[in-house]
Amino acid sequence: MSTRAISYLKKKKIPYEVVKYEHHEKGAEFAASATGYPLEHTVKTLVVELDRKEYCLALLPGHRALDLKKLASLLGVKRTAMVDIKTAERLTGYLVGGISPFSTQQRLQTVMESSILDHAEILINAGQRGVMLKMAPGDIVNTLDCKVISIAK
Repeated sequence: MSTRAISYLKKKKIPYEVVKYEHHEKGAEFAASATGYPLEHTVKTLVVELDRKEYCLALLPGHRALDLKKLASLLGVKRTAMVDIKTAERLTGYLVGGISPFSTQQRLQTVMESSILDHAEILINAGQRGVMLKMAPGDIVNTLDCKVISIAK
């Protein structure tokens, strides 16, 4: 079993463990429940529009919401907004419910909620619904060159 994200991590020699589950609905809550992993350790990947049709990925723990105003302020833009499903899938090349921050269709700046680093391991999407990656959050930061800031409500 492989996805673009898994192939990317293999090529970069980044350690991970594949965790599969029966996908019945989108969302970190369902993924956490289906895998038996704590929701606060299950990371969701959100696609956000910045000023002038620029985009970024926001990585957040499953139990937290994105603070769009705070993100705009920290990135020095006037406004941010969540993108629609069609745009998220076009930019990433992944289906919503399986969006991984690794090997997206377009290279996108990635911002990680700082509290994710409080955990030794987290689950994050592998680029396919029903497939997650268990890995160290520090490896995500280093691999994606993430900005790590407080962006959650």
